Amino acid sequence: MHGAAQGLSQPDRALVHAIAAETLRHLPDLDALIDGATRQRLPDDAKARMVLRIALVQLLALGTAPHAAIATALPLVDGGPRKLVHGVFGTITRAAPSLPDPPALPAEVVARWTDLWGDAMPPAAAQAYAMRPPVDLSLRDPAETARWAEALGGESFAPGHVRLPGHDAVPTLPGFEEGAWWVQDIAASCPARLLGPGEGRAVLDLCAAPGGKTMQLAAAGWQVTAVDQSKKRLERLSANLARTSLKAAIVQADLRQWEPAEAVDAILLDAPCSATGIYRRHPDVLHRIGQRQIEEAAALQAELLERAAQWLRPGGTLIYATCSLEKAEGEEQIEQFLQSRPEYRIKPVEAAELPLGVAPLPEGWLRTLPDTLAEKGGADGFFIARLARAPS
Repeated sequence: MHGAAQGLSQPDRALVHAIAAETLRHLPDLDALIDGATRQRLPDDAKARMVLRIALVQLLALGTAPHAAIATALPLVDGGPRKLVHGVFGTITRAAPSLPDPPALPAEVVARWTDLWGDAMPPAAAQAYAMRPPVDLSLRDPAETARWAEALGGESFAPGHVRLPGHDAVPTLPGFEEGAWWVQDIAASCPARLLGPGEGRAVLDLCAAPGGKTMQLAAAGWQVTAVDQSKKRLERLSANLARTSLKAAIVQADLRQWEPAEAVDAILLDAPCSATGIYRRHPDVLHRIGQRQIEEAAALQAELLERAAQWLRPGGTLIYATCSLEKAEGEEQIEQFLQSRPEYRIKPVEAAELPLGVAPLPEGWLRTLPDTLAEKGGADGFFIARLARAPS
């Protein structure tokens, strides 16, 4: 997607991203239309199938006129099956089709999530998929929550949070230039919330970029060391810190080789994961993530969690978080960790620590699902556990 948009004007780049995102969002439904209009099924990787998807999504999801949609698509099959594409497109459009609302999720995702969460979860996930995700802001100064909610016309579910009513160009909104807030989904703001005030204590923010949690921790009075492997993402983190006038030590390193000079009071490990919890914003994850990728991510998470556990001082707190809807990357990961690390225990999350409408589970951890805050616009899918290391 990014390569296809290089060298384009901003409007054209936005159109390319919209076409790609909506094609991925509606892929099973687009393919059903194509398969219903062809005598012989086109291979999944056929250029004609992809070009038809692009033309149809412009027509049915983006409101492009039929002649304009096919005109932009046909040059993609120059020297190829132009007649086939034009004919199938015409057959489909003459039937005055529409895309279902909500979009269909890939069959393998429905099967996996049904097995994990029950029959009600995939329909809730599809409903969330159909809605544009809201824009949540985290505030540098939670004491100014009422002020910014009023100034931005938003709604607050917790101190330091505002949910915007629309999707205006964020950099043009009041408070952006002065660094009063940053964009961060409400679920993504919960891990740092669970560490509370820093009072000058030391915390490691692991896999920190682009820095939402780093800024939360710095604003809460922690001495933050932010570690991430990606130079490009750390550049974004540095820019975010500069804009908000917050401070953190930044380290570019692979956590599988790096270690701190001394033990710290707290650790926040927002571990690399499948990212299926942010499928609303990144529909590609539903098509490129399968069981193999989930197992690979879980193996890396276990390795990083084991390393991080050694860096926490006795009596300290470790937050483990993933933006995943897979139990292998959340609940099962922590259950296995606690079996191998008897000096650690769950420090139960309390309802009073969380935003309105978000509740901890009896096990003491937090799990947000597609039905979390559904009537208010939803939230990303997250698993968050707070672990305490026994005093020496």
